Amino acid sequence: MANIRSAIKRARQSEKRRARNRSIRTRVRNVSKQVVVAVAAGDGAAAGNALTVAQSVIDRAAKRGVLHRRAAARRKSRLARRVNRIAAGA
Repeated sequence: MANIRSAIKRARQSEKRRARNRSIRTRVRNVSKQVVVAVAAGDGAAAGNALTVAQSVIDRAAKRGVLHRRAAARRKSRLARRVNRIAAGA
């Protein structure tokens, strides 16, 4: 454990941020999975709605620095491709 007061405070801040980032990352994974599940079920409408929610959550994660800007764009693109494939097939 840190001995210096500023290091103790920094450890406290890091722990708070870690918990916050972890919850945001979990949310991103959950909404992404909802899109994938809807696509697998072949439900285009549900997949489209889930994609909209997922894009919003991913953008917020990128804005807060949990995800890198380009990583967020890549995730959104991959999800959109899945949804578009099902829409094209229908």
